[in-house]
Amino acid sequence: MNETMLTAIYAVLSAFVFAVVLCPVFIPYLTRLKFGQNVRDDGPQTHLKKAGTPTMGGIVIVISLVVAALLFSQGHIEALIVLFATVSNGLIGFMDDYIKVVKKRSLGLRSYQKIICQLITTGILSWLMYGQGVSTAIFIPFTNGYYLDLGLLFYPFVFFIMLGASNGSNLTDGADGLNTGVTILVAIFFLFVAYAMGSPLLPLLGAAVGALLGFLLFNSHPARMFMGDTGSLALGGLVGSTALMLGMPVLLGIVGFVYVAQSLSVMMQVGYFKLTKGKRIFKMAPLHHHFEQCGWPETRVVAMFHIVTAILCLVGFLATNGLFK
Repeated sequence: MNETMLTAIYAVLSAFVFAVVLCPVFIPYLTRLKFGQNVRDDGPQTHLKKAGTPTMGGIVIVISLVVAALLFSQGHIEALIVLFATVSNGLIGFMDDYIKVVKKRSLGLRSYQKIICQLITTGILSWLMYGQGVSTAIFIPFTNGYYLDLGLLFYPFVFFIMLGASNGSNLTDGADGLNTGVTILVAIFFLFVAYAMGSPLLPLLGAAVGALLGFLLFNSHPARMFMGDTGSLALGGLVGSTALMLGMPVLLGIVGFVYVAQSLSVMMQVGYFKLTKGKRIFKMAPLHHHFEQCGWPETRVVAMFHIVTAILCLVGFLATNGLFK
């Protein structure tokens, strides 16, 4: 085993230990501060019992990921750019969570406020990528290694990917262990891609996997802690910026199809509701709530989404055929 992969393994183990140590510290602390989850009355009735479960656990994910990544990424600018996207999106989520649980305003940041913050952070990300000469060519799946150079169109594309990834991840955080498990699989996929490409993002992705595995011990059903918007937006920033830095944002649409499906289900539901003046396509959106309202146990829904993501990650490897020779 070469030194690069060993470094990634050390990053996985370190971040895992950090998360496992920090979660038991943060759970009682957040409970004392009454940073508990607010559960909507119009949501699945089985979720009402989750009210008061400590949220904002994304703080643990971000701390564990960042510390381990800085320890093993050796200051590579590519890794620092992805860390910026992760932390900045996490801060937006933290503001949203703080308003919800401390200020007791159930909707958190207003939609326009969240979008403005995301546009600002994505603008800075685009500037950093431009300054470092990040390639504007993107890999086209199933084309035997063909890249399409978007030129200046790459930068508007950055906004599309980052806003889509962060909001898709945010919508996927709605059941015990759902977003955590999906993102672990997506991060493992990109970890192997980064290894094959010789990318300096390898230790950072290892740190992400380790932090999420440690957090999953406390986030799996029945969850003792939720990641909140702090975690879900940070993870969206992580996967979106990683895909862009590796030149594989189109592949993110394949391996991260769960994020896409969650977002589409909400857009379809809202659009159809407005067009028909009250009718719905799904029993409830996002999509995982639809299956719960159909009578599926939460654990079965989560398992299905994880299995779908695992299968799509295998499809993603097939889509890179011819790229790594």
